[in-house]
This record gives sequence, structure tokens and C-alpha cells, in this order.
Amino acid sequence: MIIGIATLLLSIVGAVLGQTFEVASVKFSSLDANSTSGIKTGHGRLDAHNVTLKRCIMGAYAVGPHQISGGPDWLDFDRFDILAKADQPVDDDGALMAMLRTLLGERFKLAIRRETRPTTAFVLQVAKNGPKMEKAAPGESGTNTTNNNTGVTVDAHHTNMDALARVLARSLDLPVVNGTGLDGIFNFKLHWVPDNARPAMEGVSIFTAVQEQLGLRLRSEKTLVEVLVIEHAERPTEN
Repeated sequence: MIIGIATLLLSIVGAVLGQTFEVASVKFSSLDANSTSGIKTGHGRLDAHNVTLKRCIMGAYAVGPHQISGGPDWLDFDRFDILAKADQPVDDDGALMAMLRTLLGERFKLAIRRETRPTTAFVLQVAKNGPKMEKAAPGESGTNTTNNNTGVTVDAHHTNMDALARVLARSLDLPVVNGTGLDGIFNFKLHWVPDNARPAMEGVSIFTAVQEQLGLRLRSEKTLVEVLVIEHAERPTEN
């Protein structure tokens, strides 16, 4: 009963604030984990392609994978295609993510609570010679990640440093916190070879790639990190 009330309140609050999509389609994806996946937003639209519920939570609540605790066993495995449209062509990612939070509450019956826990994390910082990323004007944001026999490639457009920290956290065994102090949005491409694929596959580690290709660095330290605890989630009905 408590879970039902929490979910209902999420929907009511979203509706009162205008934070709901006018139309939304949720379908199971036929693609696997090695296929291209990601979330694109812009002009009042959200296009989530071949994503897990965990990936949607990461985007909606601006957290990395290690900041999500609990939940059903399919949270990391079932993949979905979500296409949603607001009633106005808004380009504010914050507003679109608020709408996504409401959608997750309505369609996945998602209920969470927040906790702050001390943990070791990687802090993303500017390297000695400064950043090498291209500054971008406002526009449609999106991050596509491809994992194939050449390694991992992240192609990001109109992305801020908080979002980059979350992208990096997906491939590391610790949370990543943005400590760059860099404002604004950027375009960048990042390519590395996972540790378990080297030396059979030629290429640099994620740590070397971040420094050489982006002009940033990752440093581990103890810090406080917000964690989302999943109290309830259900597989959605397709439409």
C-alpha cells in the first residue's frame, strides 16, 4: 500500500508541475547488450534506444550505476525502446529528465528512496595541460556507446561534465564524481580497450584515454556519494 501511494504521489506531483510527456511508447528491445544503446533528448522529445531500466534511472536521476542499490534481477538485463514527446518543443534536459522520472513511476511502477553513503570513488579532474574537448552550443543532447571487437567508443554531443562522470562510471568499478569545475556543454569522442581485452586487443585503458583524448584525469579518493535504493519496480506493459 505504501509503495502504491508513493508511486501515485510521483505521478500527481509530475502532473501538477507539468512534468509529464504528452505521449509515450515503451517496448521491449530485440537487441542485445553489445548493440548500440543510449538516450537522446531535444525539442521536447526523448528517444531511449535499447536501454535497461537501470540506464533510464541513471539518466532520470543523474547518478552512475554504482549509485543504484537493490531492485529486481532484470534491472540490468531487460532492454527497452522508449519514445516520448512533450506537448511543447522544450530543450531543457532537466525538464525532460523530470518527465522521465514521472514516466518511470507510471510505466515501471518505480519507487525509490535516497541515502548518502561514504565510499571510495573516482573524482574526475582537469589534467595538467587542460581539457581537449570541443565546447558546444545548446542543442540536442545524446550519448551513444558502442562495444565491439575494436573496444569501447563513446560519442557524446552537447554533454556536460556531470553526464560524462556518469558515462565513465558505467565502465568502472567505483562511482565517478565530477570535480572538473568545468561549466557548459561539450562534444567529444572517447575510445578505449577494456582491461580484460588487453593485450590481445591493441589500445589504451580508460584512464589513459580520458587523459590523452579529453585532457582530464581520474583520481580515487574517499567521499560521500548519494545512493538510490530501489524499493519497487515492475516490467511495463508494452504500447
